[in-house]
Amino acid sequence: MSAWVLPDHIADVLPSEARHIEELRRGLIDTARGYGYELVMPPLLEHLESLLTGTGEALDLQTFKLVDQLSGRTLGLRADSTPQVARIDAHLLNRQGVTRLSYCGPVVHTRIDRPLASREPLQFGAEIYGHGGLEADLEVIELAQACLRTAGIDELLLDLADVRVIDAVLCGVELDGAHVQRIHAALTGKDVAGLEQLSRELPGRVRADLMALPTLHGDLSVLEQARRLLQPSVAMQEALDSMAWLAAQVQGMRVSVDLSDLRGYAYYTGMRFALFGAAAGRSSQAAELARGGRYDEVGAVFGRKRPAVGFSLDVKELVAMVPPRPLVAAIRAPWGMDASLREAVARLRAQGQTVVCSLPGHEHEVDEFHCDRELVPDTAQAGAWTVRNL
Repeated sequence: MSAWVLPDHIADVLPSEARHIEELRRGLIDTARGYGYELVMPPLLEHLESLLTGTGEALDLQTFKLVDQLSGRTLGLRADSTPQVARIDAHLLNRQGVTRLSYCGPVVHTRIDRPLASREPLQFGAEIYGHGGLEADLEVIELAQACLRTAGIDELLLDLADVRVIDAVLCGVELDGAHVQRIHAALTGKDVAGLEQLSRELPGRVRADLMALPTLHGDLSVLEQARRLLQPSVAMQEALDSMAWLAAQVQGMRVSVDLSDLRGYAYYTGMRFALFGAAAGRSSQAAELARGGRYDEVGAVFGRKRPAVGFSLDVKELVAMVPPRPLVAAIRAPWGMDASLREAVARLRAQGQTVVCSLPGHEHEVDEFHCDRELVPDTAQAGAWTVRNL
């Protein structure tokens, strides 16, 4: 095998895409900053127990492990940044009030979860710590919407779910963790046959509720159907009321509900959401662009349990959904040691202009700059240079 062949689902990012990713990354960070979110940069690797404690088996399977040559301890390459940001909030910042944090950096996955996905996403996310009310849930949803609008996604669908629904259905039933995970997987996959087998030994009312959940997806009328079909409880009422309130508050998006959606990592404790959309002017089918929810338990393993809600998205996937941005306008200049030429080039660059010098014997060959002007000697003034339109 050639030394330059990359591992499966790992790819270089070439100039045109890299520029688009970087411009989009800056736009997302600036959008989050406009909402008052402070930027943090967690490390790419850290002790495995810090990355995985309390997150469930799914994240464990996605995490690369290696041995630290200095300490002999097992390290992990992060597969998700949320546990790291929770650690920062709990131990490094240790604030008493509300903390808003954002981040953007690569994560690494051991496997892909869908065709054509990358094992090295560029994860952007934002999280609120310290407020357990629906106001924080709504702000995170609105920020995710604003970030996607910044990227050029106009038509969005908000899909709501809540893990308290399945928790309420299974409340009072003694099941081991593996059995519960299999039920969650069957619900997520709308596997009615598998769900029927898994619920065969459960009480009749619980079994009826489980079999109803895969059918409870669609528009907001699903919430009223759930109130009629599912066994009422305080937790169930809170979950359905929360989704109804959020659906009524969001603006500029269609809203759907899927009460059996349990995708993602195991640290979610309440509301979950996904945003679907396609770029304006493109005929491609709408895709999931961002995912988030409430995970109030995520900081407990670090000794400080705080309400938390947030979302994340893959900047690389988002770039593939939106049209390429215009090339950067640039000035073409000759290469030379003439003092006046070098001074003119330096002055233009100091003004924020892109100046590409053509090296001797080479044609200008780049993909990322549109040279619509050139730097030429000023015919009216000896030793001076001027910019001419091409």
